[in-house]
Amino acid sequence: MQENRRGRPPRASVRRMWEKSEKSALRRVTEKLYGGLNMSWPAVILFAVAAAILTAVIMLVPVFRNTSFERMGVTFEAWIFFAVLIMANCKSPLDSALKTFVFFLISQPLIYLIQVPFSSMGWGLFGYYRYWFIWTLCTFPMAYVGWYIKKKNWFSLLILAPILFLLAFDSFNAILVTTRHFPRLIVTAVFCLAQVLLYLYVFTENISQKLLGFFVPMIVVGAILLLRPQIDLDATTFLPNDPVLTESAVVEVADAGTAEVSIARTGQDSMVRVKTQRFGTTSFVIRDGEVEYHYTLEIYEDEEGHSQIRITETGKENAQ
Repeated sequence: MQENRRGRPPRASVRRMWEKSEKSALRRVTEKLYGGLNMSWPAVILFAVAAAILTAVIMLVPVFRNTSFERMGVTFEAWIFFAVLIMANCKSPLDSALKTFVFFLISQPLIYLIQVPFSSMGWGLFGYYRYWFIWTLCTFPMAYVGWYIKKKNWFSLLILAPILFLLAFDSFNAILVTTRHFPRLIVTAVFCLAQVLLYLYVFTENISQKLLGFFVPMIVVGAILLLRPQIDLDATTFLPNDPVLTESAVVEVADAGTAEVSIARTGQDSMVRVKTQRFGTTSFVIRDGEVEYHYTLEIYEDEEGHSQIRITETGKENAQ
């Protein structure tokens, strides 16, 4: 190696050596995680039990409510991470299918079983398990095919594509929620994006595969989420102070672009129907014979990410 007058390598060489060392360290870590772990049957069972206990605790402890961590018991991103970890450390497609299936077969019902004594729903909580049981059955064929991501070729990228799209969707969706309720779901956004980058780094070989695997899901999902309506809300609700409307009642909305409001029911249990695809505030008037009811309508997203309707009465008067 070329040296300078003081017997040290040139700065450029030192920098290249440092970069090479850093890359080697990262490669060593990922090769250990995705191919260097002993994914024996006892390890899979212990992994399933540990994942179930962690998830149940997160679902039970109030501090995790309405956070990215609570999503571990509701959505897929954490379980995708666990499944890929198992698949990449199995010796064959059948080994991958069996161990991934058993992992989910143990972990998912155990999550509900741990929560039962602490839930007001009791054993009724298992009604939600039906959804996860269907996905548990699907893990067998998916993990069988998924094992081939280890080949690190174009077929691997094709197998990864649904996962990349799902993670991109969850990441973008979390980012949109974060912009409205910072810092809620910021951990989800980073975690999902990190998985996309990690899987492309580990399971693809050339730069064209990495670029295609990153930009296609991000562009497609980003376009879908940005172009779609903010919400698609169609709900009925009672009016403040419970007015008794007649069949002749009509509604006039100040800004029809914000929401459509119509009479859903008349009589003692009068209700209105609100249809909207955006958040916002407008006013509307209900004219019923000689009486006018004035209201303010708010369509908003609460801190849990749910669309809500708030109707406030602003006046009642005789029609002119």
